[in-house]
Amino acid sequence: MVQNIFDIGEREDRILNIVKAQHGLKNKSAALALIVKIYGDSFLEPELRPEYLKKLEKIEEEGYSETFSSIEQLRKK
Repeated sequence: MVQNIFDIGEREDRILNIVKAQHGLKNKSAALALIVKIYGDSFLEPELRPEYLKKLEKIEEEGYSETFSSIEQLRKK
């Protein structure tokens, strides 16, 4: 476990207390961990758009690109 010391404002402290009370957490560290987890799930790992997933499936079915057996064949193309 990593330990850190944070300087936070009075408003942020109140928010941590509210989150701690709403979720029945033991301390503010648990409240902060919950907030960070929610942020990470919501903003850092967004779901892929359905049209992009279809595009990826099409690429996998058709292949990524043309293959060449020699440099000469590539140059001709």
